Amino acid sequence: MIKSTLADSLWDNFKQIFIAVILAIIIKTSIVEAYKIPSQSMEDTLLVGDFLLANKFVYGARLPLVDWRLPAISDPEPGDIVIFIFPSDGQTKYIKRCVATAGDTVEVKDKVLYVNGEEFVMPEYGKFIDTSVTGQVNIQPRRPGGLDSRDNFGPFVVPENSFFMMGDNRDNSYDSRYWGVVHHDLILGEAILVHWSWDDSIYPSPDVSVTDPLSVPRMFIYNAAHFIQKVRWSRLFGIIS
Repeated sequence: MIKSTLADSLWDNFKQIFIAVILAIIIKTSIVEAYKIPSQSMEDTLLVGDFLLANKFVYGARLPLVDWRLPAISDPEPGDIVIFIFPSDGQTKYIKRCVATAGDTVEVKDKVLYVNGEEFVMPEYGKFIDTSVTGQVNIQPRRPGGLDSRDNFGPFVVPENSFFMMGDNRDNSYDSRYWGVVHHDLILGEAILVHWSWDDSIYPSPDVSVTDPLSVPRMFIYNAAHFIQKVRWSRLFGIIS
């Protein structure tokens, strides 16, 4: 009787853990997933070190283990902040703002974005900084021959089933002006919430080295000592728009 009870208990625990794991996989792959912001391209809407949640269900979530996609509630619309697979390598996850959809005409004139001839309103926390990703001054007028550049682009008509993406940090964003549109099949989800934000520019974390076994505990102790200062408390649980 004791052995049977123990076996039943172990089996029940296994089933609960198995179900929990399956549900976690389904939620992560099909409904909500967490992402970290690694670059400055969406500043100051999203900051380096922001951790956000994205709604994968709204644009048609993919079911785990099979290459099936559920019907979308809606498609990305101009103004949505979208997570997608980078078209050039088919695997890196990018986040940008959708500014135009299929059939729209996109044009940038002296930094000002126009969609179908009307100025696209600059996002509340968007900015122009006239620098490159390295911080160097990088003012880019239209290149000789009328070729597109960062500050002057188009006119360009967005193809069918595709979306034109741009970063809110307009002068420091590698986006559709450079590598083209994002096809619907590469769309993953819509950013909805910043659930955590960690500023490593204040009291930067010490380097970790495989040759120094004390570097890991040293890093944890350092970050623990400066935890209060490094968390961007005002950004926690902020709705993304």
